[in-house]
Amino acid sequence: MRASGSFCPAHHSLDLTWISPVREENLKGFTPVLMIRLARFGARKQPYYRVVVIEKDRARNGRSIEVVGTYNPRTNPATVDLKRERIQHWTSNGAQLSERVAKLLAAYTQAATAA
Repeated sequence: MRASGSFCPAHHSLDLTWISPVREENLKGFTPVLMIRLARFGARKQPYYRVVVIEKDRARNGRSIEVVGTYNPRTNPATVDLKRERIQHWTSNGAQLSERVAKLLAAYTQAATAA
């Protein structure tokens, strides 16, 4: 025997009409915002970064579209290796640079022209 007043989900229906699922036809014409930013790799207290093209709303180390460079702040001086033509390609297609990547790009450009 069942106690009165207990909840049994099989006998009650939930009103889920307020939920609107994201459907593919609603996303036509939708282009995600792309960012060129750093993704952290390496062990604890030994950071090593990849410069990646990634959708803006993804996690920091989420799945990226393309790796366009690396940055190792632990060497003296810091090692920066960037694929400038790929970065130019992505920025011309609407990707935005993060603040730190823009600084790295500017510093790397100045160091390359000075040498």
